[in-house]
Amino acid sequence: MPFTREFDTDIEGFTHAQRDAASDIQRLERIRSEFREGFSLLRDVGPAICVFGSARITEGSEEYEQGRKLGTLLAQRGYAVITGGGPGAMEAANRGAYEAGGTSVGVGIELPHEQGMNPYVTISMDCHYFFTRKTMFIRYSDGLIVLPGGVGTLDELFEAQTLVQTHKTSPRAIVLVGVAYWSGLIDWLKNTVMKSGKIKEEDVQRFILTDDLEEAVRIVTSQQQRI
Repeated sequence: MPFTREFDTDIEGFTHAQRDAASDIQRLERIRSEFREGFSLLRDVGPAICVFGSARITEGSEEYEQGRKLGTLLAQRGYAVITGGGPGAMEAANRGAYEAGGTSVGVGIELPHEQGMNPYVTISMDCHYFFTRKTMFIRYSDGLIVLPGGVGTLDELFEAQTLVQTHKTSPRAIVLVGVAYWSGLIDWLKNTVMKSGKIKEEDVQRFILTDDLEEAVRIVTSQQQRI
């Protein structure tokens, strides 16, 4: 028996092409909704700094206390703290800002094993898409402080670097806290990537390394530039 068009339809009677088109429209509406929510929620946040870092560090660790102190120092300077809203370094930075009476923002992401929004967030939203989440990070921050982290932290770090490099966003400070942790990455960028002509020296110099939390805060709050 020859194949007929019924084999190209789903249970609702739509062809695969029609079904995919409907799915794309639904996806577009969800993306639009996330952007609308984020823009409405964060437009009046005021000067703010994003703090990135690992979700896997635990309360009481040196890295957790660093994040907490950073949040406090930023709040004391009148800056909101924006994080991914999760546990670990994100919770620590939000906690420091919250305890200092500052604005503590969490922009979360829906993941199968995500632990949810930490309890120290005063303004929050959850995103389905990573790209809408990262847009909120860059759109509403005046600088970035990056604590030791893994793949997600690296993704956020290089997203910011690429946007600044390509002039898709205004120049802003990108401070890496943890000289011992980040030096290997910077050495590789200098000695392998830059030497092979794939990036310029100014791209590497955009990353500022320090172990001094007060210096990190001073650098990122020295100018206010957004998209």
